[in-house]
This record gives sequence, C-alpha cells and structure tokens, in this order.
Amino acid sequence: MQSLPALLDARLRAVTGVDPEMRPATKPQFGHFQSNVALRLAKQEGRPPREVAADIVARLDVDDLCEPLEIAGPGFINFRMRSEVLADAATALLEDPHGGLNPVAYPQRVVIDYSAPNVAKQMHVGHLRTTIIGDCFHRVLAALGHTVIPQNHIGDWGTQFGMLIEEVLDEGIDAGSLTLDEADALYKRAAARFREDEEFATRARARVSAFQGGDEESLAIWRQLVEISKPAFNEAYRRLGVLLTDDDLAGESTYNDDLPVLVRELEESGVAVVDDGALCVFVDGFEAPLIVRKTDGGYGYATTDLAAIRRRVRDLHADRIIYVTDARQAGHFAQVFAAARKAGFLPGHVTAQHVGYGMVLGRDGKPFKTRDGSAATLGSLLDAAEEVAAPNIALAAIKYADLSNGLQKDYTFDAERMVQTTGDTGPYLQYAHARVTQILRKAAAENISWGSVTVLEEPAEQQLALLLSGFGDVVDEVAHSLQPHKLCHYLYDLAGALASFYEACPVLKSEGDVRASRLALCAATQQVLARGLGLLGIDAPERM
Repeated sequence: MQSLPALLDARLRAVTGVDPEMRPATKPQFGHFQSNVALRLAKQEGRPPREVAADIVARLDVDDLCEPLEIAGPGFINFRMRSEVLADAATALLEDPHGGLNPVAYPQRVVIDYSAPNVAKQMHVGHLRTTIIGDCFHRVLAALGHTVIPQNHIGDWGTQFGMLIEEVLDEGIDAGSLTLDEADALYKRAAARFREDEEFATRARARVSAFQGGDEESLAIWRQLVEISKPAFNEAYRRLGVLLTDDDLAGESTYNDDLPVLVRELEESGVAVVDDGALCVFVDGFEAPLIVRKTDGGYGYATTDLAAIRRRVRDLHADRIIYVTDARQAGHFAQVFAAARKAGFLPGHVTAQHVGYGMVLGRDGKPFKTRDGSAATLGSLLDAAEEVAAPNIALAAIKYADLSNGLQKDYTFDAERMVQTTGDTGPYLQYAHARVTQILRKAAAENISWGSVTVLEEPAEQQLALLLSGFGDVVDEVAHSLQPHKLCHYLYDLAGALASFYEACPVLKSEGDVRASRLALCAATQQVLARGLGLLGIDAPERM
C-alpha cells in the first residue's frame, strides 16, 4: 500500500529530476507538505526561486491528489491533500489484508543472531537489550514476508567450563540437580579459585583439554549444566514476551567440529598464514590480524564467528545476516566480516550487519545495578518495573524505553518514569489503543455501525488520516535501516494526533455519516496502533 507522501514524492521527483525533500508542513495554513526543491534548483539555474517554482507547478500533475498548489515565501511549494483522497487512503487501510504493510516483492532469508546468554550463568542487564532489539527485527522482517531464522548463539563451550567442571568434581556436586541460581554461585566460586589457587587453575586448564577432547565424564557434567540453563533462559523469554525457543539454539558448541576443518581451509587457500606461531588472517584496514588458531593450538571467538558465518551462508542459505550485540564489539565484527569475505565464506550477494547498542544506566548515570550494589540480572530489572506496574505495562515500558532511543545511545532505566501513561512512553501508546478500543466497544454496544471513512472536514481528522497512510513506509524504513526508534516516534505522533482528534471531533456524540466516518477512522487507528505495538513486541490492551 503506497503512502500518499510516497506518491507525491515520486511525481515531483519525475518532474524535477532530484530528491524533492518533501517535509510535513510547519503550520496548518501551509497545507500538509512542503518542498524547497525550487530554491535548490534556482541556485543551479541562476533563476528566481519563485519563477522555478511556478514552472514546476505548471508541469506537475497532482490534481487527483491535491488541492491547487500554492507557492509560498521565497519559493516553497505547498501541498494540501484532497479530503476525499485522505478518506480513501484510510478506508483502504481498513480493507487492506496486510494491515497497511508493504509485503516485499523478493523475500530474503534473514539470519538474526541475538540474545546469546551464557550457560550456568544468570542472564544479565546486557542480555535485555540484545533480546528486545533482536526480537523487534524478527517481528518486523517476518511481517514483511522475509523468512527469519533466529540464532541464539549461547555460550556453552570454552575455557570457563574447565573450571566449572573441576569445581563440580571437587565439591562432589550432582550438577543435574542445581538450579540456575546455584550454578551461577558455583561459577563465581570456581572463578575465585581459578584466580587465587594456582594448583586449581592448572587442573582447570587441563580439564579444558580433556573436555574438548571428548572425555565422557567431563561431557556428562557439561550436558547437565546446559540442560539446567535452558528452562531459565525460556522463563526469561516468556517474561520478555519474545519469540525465541529451544529450536533457535545454536551455541558455540555446535561449531566445535567445524573449527579444524575451517582452519585447514583457510591455511590451504593461503587466506590464513602463520605469524609468530599463531595462524592469522590479515585484513586491509586493520592494524592487528584476526587470529584463527592460537599458538597453543586453541581457537577463540573469531574462529567460531567465522564458522557461524560459513554455516549460515552454506547451510541456512542466508541472504542477510544481522548481529545484535554490544556496540563495543563493532570493531570485532567488522574484522570478522572482512575476513569472511576474503575467505569466500561471505559472498558479495550476502549482507552482513552488526547492530550495536549502548548501556542501560541507573538514575545515577552509572551502569545499572541492583539495590545491594551487585550487577543487575535481567530478572531484577523486570522485577523493578513490575513493582510499579502490571506485568504487561511494565514490559511495554521497558521495551519502548529500549527501542525509542537511537540504539547506540545509553539509556536510563527509571521504572517510575517509564511506566507513566503520559509522555513518550510505551504505556502512553497502550493507553491510546485502549481508549480508541473503548469508543469502538461502546459504539458496538449501542448497535452503531461504521464502514468507510467518508467525511474529513476537520484539520484534526485530516492529519490523523494522513499519518495513517504513512505506516507502511515507516515499517519499510525500519526493515531497511534497523532503526526501530523511527517506528516508536511514528506511533507516538499517531497517538498524539488521535488525542487532538478526540478534542476537536466528537465521535459518539456526532451523527449520521460524520459519526460513521469518525468511527471508521478510529477503527483504522486502532488497527495501526495494535500492529505497530505488536512489531515492537508490546501488548496492545483493550482496557487499562
């Protein structure tokens, strides 16, 4: 469903040959949109801007969309949409089987790497952002028709399991009977011993070799630690209302058998060379090489990340790969992507993107911690929000606060502010949806019917209809740019336009065609609010 701004943009671009830079009008008397294209072209042509504007207006055929065009000030062109065009657009939205979205003509297979908690450890504040952001991308891209393949790259392999397994054996613990809290405490005891007890550290390092070499006693304990972690991960995902399941698990361990094969390929092809005892890939633009095999023969994160790209392209047939991690890993992924392209694991037709995010801060401006000063677990953040609001309201507050800022920015976790139903918050959008639903519910209870949007005489009605027509374009932009704050801002503007509409245009107290039209406009707004909130992973309640 092409939006009205997009239609205008295309026609003006065809006449001028340049980007018309259409903008919403700054004041109602200037119409709905303005373009300064004549001022820019006038500089190139050495002509008066109003003369250039007059030529553009004479050649531009938009009579089917707009009232007669106006030239304002030094040469701005003002566009006012015809009310019947706005009405038709709102009605089309109601009747659109895609709910105003623009399904893609050429669906892609999109792999999204997100969440990635560590086995035997509580999910912490850092996992909040990756999980919420990745879930939003999942919902948006799937809604447009792409095949989305989530990959939860959990930390279930590596050197930390040497000390964990050794501690289990030393303490004589049945690892399978542990809760995740108990496993987390075990991890902390093992880490402290590893730092302070050289004899234990030596045994733990030897245990890594045994574990990764296939020692069955070690592997049995490892499997128990993985199995006790999964239910806790799934409970966190349930509380967060995200789409991840066990089917999406693709931990580090799943690539273990691929690593020696991958390294051999890199060495035989000459992409990787030995440097000071380590096998390295040198990539232009990076000071240090990417180490794919350490001097002791071990493998690091870079090797596993290359193996993941290789499998996602070769076996999952990805057209686009999106990684959602801390912004501080941007350099690492840039180098991994470059090395993967050099090795041929990442062909030119496949897009790889790293989406970095900032930190969650407390009200003191420092990294968020619990009241006792310890590092915040994901559960403690959810608990803090639920202390001041119902779970679905608390979750809306958290998700909207996370997604409504530029992702790379830090944001402050202030539960009392975030759950307010006024201002730029998730609960405010939920309240807008509940309010418009209440009007429709009352109308249905009184057997008042509605069909199409037919009457749009008030500016507030026109503005609401105009905003509704742009929903699909905004979602397209989020899918392309991976900037969900643009959808948040759109929904906030829509909720504000709805409030202005309520103030200026009585709905149930109006009569006849006007009432039916306004109810239809309410129904279209309800549809877009619900769909938009759903794409953010936020509940759209019918009552609040």
